Amino acid sequence: MEGLTILIVDDHEVNIMALSAVLRSKGVKVLSAPDGKQGIEVIKKHENIDIVLMDIMMPVMDGYQAIDAIRNELKLDIPIIALTANAMPGDKQKCLDAGANDYCSKPVDIAELEHIIRNYLPSSKK
Repeated sequence: MEGLTILIVDDHEVNIMALSAVLRSKGVKVLSAPDGKQGIEVIKKHENIDIVLMDIMMPVMDGYQAIDAIRNELKLDIPIIALTANAMPGDKQKCLDAGANDYCSKPVDIAELEHIIRNYLPSSKK
């Protein structure tokens, strides 16, 4: 995963810190934002983001709204992995229907997340 740039959008600083530490230990450059609105601003400023890890339940702009904006306003096909603690039946499909490429429930299993991320690596970084 070395050389990737991953944006973490999550309103809980502890989640950002924990995921960032793991990803940085694998050579990933990590960007972060505390809500969907600020996540979109980060995306606009950084054209080299390889993957977005998007929390779903956030204030200001939730993950569903942010995914919609990324897909329909920014017209980007950047891989988005939805992260949510709402691991209820149907949640994965709801995230996929909203435009996420994949889904990982919280608490995040790092091995599972790493496997999901590898599925969406750009061919130049595989």
